[in-house]
Amino acid sequence: MDPKVWMYLVYLLVSVGLTIWVATTLSRNGLVFLVDVFDDERLAKAINQLLVMGFYLLNLGYVTVTMRSGQTITDTSEALETLSSKVGLVLLVLGVLHFLNVFFLGRYRRGRLRQQQAVPPLPPAGRLPMHPPMPPQAPPARA
Repeated sequence: MDPKVWMYLVYLLVSVGLTIWVATTLSRNGLVFLVDVFDDERLAKAINQLLVMGFYLLNLGYVTVTMRSGQTITDTSEALETLSSKVGLVLLVLGVLHFLNVFFLGRYRRGRLRQQQAVPPLPPAGRLPMHPPMPPQAPPARA
């Protein structure tokens, strides 16, 4: 069989395997984070499932779009080099997607916590002076 066909098959196996492994790991371990972010376990589970589905769609779509290679591959070493660059790009996409999820969910959580902070019971009564008052000076002595 042609080395390029083997490369495609290995690329699909590795990419799909990595996608499934990362998705299940993030889903299992990210649920605790989502419960903290949304403060509602039912909502967190639903959003977790939606994130996993979006993760699969984005990543597997990327894998299938980038599977095609215009390079002529004549031997195994060229196939491995092309395969490593393709799998490396898949890993980078997985990392960027994970980072963006955590970043935006963290921002949402901080905003929610800010809204839950207690408001002071009374408004301020006045303003403090910007500088401490000057001590009274003694009048100059007359000679």
